[in-house]
Amino acid sequence: MSLWNDFNDAQTNTNVIPKGTLAKVRMTIRPGGFDDAAQGWTGGYAKRSSTGAVYLDAEYTVLEGPYAKRKIWSLIGLYSPNGPNWANMGRSLVRGMLNSSRGISDKDNSPEAQAARRINGFADLDGIEFLARIDVGKDTSGEDRNEIKSAVMPDHRDYAKLMGHGTAPRVPRTAYASQSAPAAPQPGAPAQQPQTPAQDAQPDQTPAGPGFSGRPSWAE
Repeated sequence: MSLWNDFNDAQTNTNVIPKGTLAKVRMTIRPGGFDDAAQGWTGGYAKRSSTGAVYLDAEYTVLEGPYAKRKIWSLIGLYSPNGPNWANMGRSLVRGMLNSSRGISDKDNSPEAQAARRINGFADLDGIEFLARIDVGKDTSGEDRNEIKSAVMPDHRDYAKLMGHGTAPRVPRTAYASQSAPAAPQPGAPAQQPQTPAQDAQPDQTPAGPGFSGRPSWAE
């Protein structure tokens, strides 16, 4: 029978990227116009829902690989009237993004690494590129949809290849920590030993807030 008479063996048309896929993405923030200077929410980036929850409306574009140009939408929690969980997950995701984007190990607590995890405002996150682990959740209709729940750190074996580096960064980029850079040695003084990153046990991936749909009850 002709291929154009029987479609039982045709490939299933799905728009969902497989769960666990690693991809370099660029995040842009869809502005919501809600500001609270006391919280550091300026520039009109945050959104506030009718329930009082505040979040960043994030759009992620896959930059390379077989899913290049695909888009994923999800929320980054900033505040929920039902408790701190959603905001804590949002802060954890942003920490992971900064680590991944700036080549900082999550175990590194040196002054340079701490400076790299600080931002001047949400504008610093608008356009950030990092390595994401893509997950699959459910939308409001119960259909599968992609979401970003974690960022992949430089310690991951595939980080350097997928981020386009020759080798994974082993020390923080001091460009983000100019105020904490060591003073130049005096002539004849012994050379400083390189700083050893702290060895606190931290996960390689950082949990995110809920996706664009299927928001947990504490975010309402």
